[in-house]
Amino acid sequence: MAAAVPLGLLIGWYRTVADLLNPLLEVFRNTAAIALLPVFVLILGIGETSKVAIVLYACAWPILLNTIGAVRTVDPTLIRSARSLGLPAVRVFQKVVLPAAVPAIFTGIRLAGSTSVLVMIVAEMVGAKEGLGFLVGSSQQNFAIHEMYAGIIAISVLGLVFNYLLVLLERRLTRRRPAASD
Repeated sequence: MAAAVPLGLLIGWYRTVADLLNPLLEVFRNTAAIALLPVFVLILGIGETSKVAIVLYACAWPILLNTIGAVRTVDPTLIRSARSLGLPAVRVFQKVVLPAAVPAIFTGIRLAGSTSVLVMIVAEMVGAKEGLGFLVGSSQQNFAIHEMYAGIIAISVLGLVFNYLLVLLERRLTRRRPAASD
């Protein structure tokens, strides 16, 4: 997941890198993470390692794609203006492209946050012996309705807290004013 932002910046900024990696990225991007869960379990076994790996795989795509889109959609007038002021390409990227791309990158990070919760729950329902997903699935099979709803509420609260923390981090890093839609 930490590689998704730098890779997205490279792909978005350099057309040759995009042309080289695009076919490979399209194959993996269009493969659902949940469909790969049995492969991850087969290779890494049932346990935390396979769950973490499948979550990282699923979360990399929203971050990578939003980062690529963010870099490619920076206002060309800003880039031309910076270049006309004599800034070298590295400084244009550092002073213009990166700051303009940060909000969209954080959108990808927030999408990855919600994806991580969903994929983790499904991974626990299918291939785990503990966790909230296992609790919900086991409770449903055993008709333990109260425990099932408690697990669902805990998952919702976990998702809300995780998103709230990401919004706080985004505000701190971008120094933007809070919006009513957050």
